[in-house]
Amino acid sequence: ALCTGASGWRAAVPRRAPTVPRSAVRAIATPLPGAVGVGVPQPRDSLLVPSVAARATMPLAESTVAKPIDGSNSTAILLLNLGGPDSLDAVEPFLYNLFSDPEIITLPKPIAFLQNSIAWAISKYRAPASREGYKVIGGASPQLATTRAQASALVEALAEKGVDARAYVAMRYWYPFTDDAVREMIEAGHRELVILPLYPQFSVSTSGSSLRVLEDIFYSNAQFARIQSVVIPAWYNRPGYVSAMARLIEEQLLSAAFLPAEQAAACAAGDEAARQAARALASEAHVFFSAHGLPQKYVTELGDPYQAQTEATVNLVMAQLREWGYTNDHNLAYQSRVGPVQWLQPYTDVMIPELCERGVKKLCVVPVSFVSEHIETLEEIDCEYKELALESGIEQWARVPALGLDVRFIDALADAVIEALPGLKVPTVRAINEGTPVSLRIINDLVALARKEELKIAPKRQRYGFNENAELINGRIAMAAISLFGLGMFPSLLEMVARLAHVE
Repeated sequence: ALCTGASGWRAAVPRRAPTVPRSAVRAIATPLPGAVGVGVPQPRDSLLVPSVAARATMPLAESTVAKPIDGSNSTAILLLNLGGPDSLDAVEPFLYNLFSDPEIITLPKPIAFLQNSIAWAISKYRAPASREGYKVIGGASPQLATTRAQASALVEALAEKGVDARAYVAMRYWYPFTDDAVREMIEAGHRELVILPLYPQFSVSTSGSSLRVLEDIFYSNAQFARIQSVVIPAWYNRPGYVSAMARLIEEQLLSAAFLPAEQAAACAAGDEAARQAARALASEAHVFFSAHGLPQKYVTELGDPYQAQTEATVNLVMAQLREWGYTNDHNLAYQSRVGPVQWLQPYTDVMIPELCERGVKKLCVVPVSFVSEHIETLEEIDCEYKELALESGIEQWARVPALGLDVRFIDALADAVIEALPGLKVPTVRAINEGTPVSLRIINDLVALARKEELKIAPKRQRYGFNENAELINGRIAMAAISLFGLGMFPSLLEMVARLAHVE
């Protein structure tokens, strides 16, 4: 039923191109401060893709970008994002893709083979409620449309800064999948690639999951492996991003949600005197940062930097607001927890009533880890949490919009890409000669340590640490022992050894 369900979806691995031996793979890129090579390979992906019959009846998916005639002289920008269902019928298979990812639900090794079955059960159970949520926001996730618009805006911003680029979109759990975007880049003939996850803060479960899929493709697709690439793993502390966040919060604080209509209109019109006069009243609102949750064990056991980076973002944004003269109280909480395990705390739905008990009446909610609107902002925050807040005693509520196409935000992404470009120009050999810090994996790929075994310069690694000569000698000793035992001499030898052992 999992493979050929009524929806026509099946579990399958991405299409494979000719395999590149690991010993022959050159390093993906030279890491720079804030830009590192792609991480370790992941186990085979088990995303749901349409069966052949189902795909034949589906309209062709819109291309992630209009393919240039010749992209060999332009830099490819690959935007990585989560993805979302594009229809109500897509909700269940989207959820299956999500929960079949070991980075989302990590099972103990003895029961890891149940991953897909558990994902199927969870998606079946959660699909009805999720479909109701998507109905509230229009029947589909708007994330893909926003991400494509961000890609176009980024290309324009780079062009204004003198960089010829083409942007591609790769979603982790729904169309367009990563291998679709890679295929388009290869067909366009790009030689250089900047990989930009649209997650400000790095987490194993978001950026890490997408990068693992990407590296899996890297090691299996010779054409993709030849493209020089560099990754921008996180940008939670970039000044442009922080400033863009702070400005959006300021605009909401100075809106009619917290100010008298006339005063808010004057502020919106750019009246600096009105803005200065309004800061005291605007500072009465409590700024409530809500980030997507994460199981606690990711931080405590895996060393995931997500929580620390999220807290750093909040502190930087609030420091910027303080510099502009705002004195709002604030807090950070985490939303969207699933299942019985402990997630990062405090929880958003617990913190809102607690703030009301402390006397908070004005709440300005900031989705800190989201750069585009989707179900977590449009339904979970705007509907569920707003209703909870009003029932708990909040009198004035407003939610800061996601960054979306904010010009300051797009410009910050363009600057991040430009700063990463030198990583495509500096050969790894030169980086090693100059002593530039690089990862151990890059060193291993560069010098191809596995070739020592092929050239018999170093002994092959054997199980239990034995080499071929040792195993040959051990085999001969064993055969001699067997022969002696067969001749009746083995007991005598044992007796002689026992006597020698007692000699003082």
